[in-house]
Amino acid sequence: MTLSRIVVVARAGLITEYLNATPKQANETLENWASFRTAHNRNEGDSHEQVLAAARDLRFRNGQGACVIDHYGTIRTRHQEIACSVPAPAGETVIVAGLAARWTHDAPALERAVSAVSA
Repeated sequence: MTLSRIVVVARAGLITEYLNATPKQANETLENWASFRTAHNRNEGDSHEQVLAAARDLRFRNGQGACVIDHYGTIRTRHQEIACSVPAPAGETVIVAGLAARWTHDAPALERAVSAVSA
């Protein structure tokens, strides 16, 4: 099951914030997470993908996971996100939280939300 929360600017129709949790759906692994995620974004049509940070063996409630912080452009705006692959008893869960603006202000809350995942 996929869970999502998206905030859209009504008049412009722009996605300004998103939080998404979904089961692993492709060949992503904890080992290839950073390269997989950036390739995934490019395959969805995103451009100017830049990895700002990537790490493995990060602590989550269910064990250790992998995360990447990146920013990229869509046709209409730029986003910065934290995307993590988190272990779970029945498989891996992917959680992504992102913003179109105010990353410095809102990133700590997003990082807490992502790290609290119990998949």
